[in-house]
Amino acid sequence: MKKLLFVIGLVSLASCTDNVRARRWGGTETLALNPNEIVLNVTWKDNDMWVCTKDTTSGVVYFREKSSWGMVEGAVIFK
Repeated sequence: MKKLLFVIGLVSLASCTDNVRARRWGGTETLALNPNEIVLNVTWKDNDMWVCTKDTTSGVVYFREKSSWGMVEGAVIFK
């Protein structure tokens, strides 16, 4: 019985994305910024992370989604 619970737990952890692990179980999420960008804010919507960044050279503000599976990712650009 213990082996079955261990296997179920291992499979459930392996099937999670970085977003889910970071949000629900305190894992680590790494996000690479574009050159000359700084982070203004980060928020979560369900399992998707939204990051607000600012380009320090042009002053343009981006609000980008980092989705769990990377399929559909939105972006809002403030000029």
